[in-house]
Amino acid sequence: MAIDSNPISNSLADPNSITSRWGITASEYTIDGKQVDLQDLMVDVSKNRAVAVEGEVEPLSTRIRERNARLEALGEALSEMTQFQAAFDDDDSGEDDGHGWFGQETADVLRSLGYVPVAGSATGDRDERPDFYYDVNNPTQYSAKKKVVEGMIQRLKSEIDGLNNESQLDMSRLQQLVDRRDESYSTATNLMTAISDTRANLIRNL
Repeated sequence: MAIDSNPISNSLADPNSITSRWGITASEYTIDGKQVDLQDLMVDVSKNRAVAVEGEVEPLSTRIRERNARLEALGEALSEMTQFQAAFDDDDSGEDDGHGWFGQETADVLRSLGYVPVAGSATGDRDERPDFYYDVNNPTQYSAKKKVVEGMIQRLKSEIDGLNNESQLDMSRLQQLVDRRDESYSTATNLMTAISDTRANLIRNL
């Protein structure tokens, strides 16, 4: 958007100028080759400001949606791992693995946190089973030793807490941007209404 300001004296010398036609006692401006007065300039500035803010709102909204999806996955994984942990007997040692299995989606979340399962079996000596493994006979079933499960749960909780803190900051930022965008559109609308009313009154008085 190219904006040029010209002295009033030049505008007054031009019978077709906005100053001559409307009696505007201010400098005139040119936006993209079109002559406008100060009010029109402010409308254009307000519109451009709203568009610029909108450009920040969209990626921030996308980030919030993606984070919410991640939080949902983490929450579901935490719920399943908490249930899995509850299956341990109180006197189970840290080397014992669970009395059951947890599923593929939870295992995928745990992988994203750095836990790598290996092939294993629920048969044989429990103490000799891997810390975190999938069933060789059914690769969509997973198990882990008690001490590892406790660490997994703490890691899930920590990840959730961290994302919740980020979410609060982003939601606050999003609200500020939305308020700024709405204010800019409102300003542009009010200015256009005022300009229309003013020019209508001038025309009636000609």
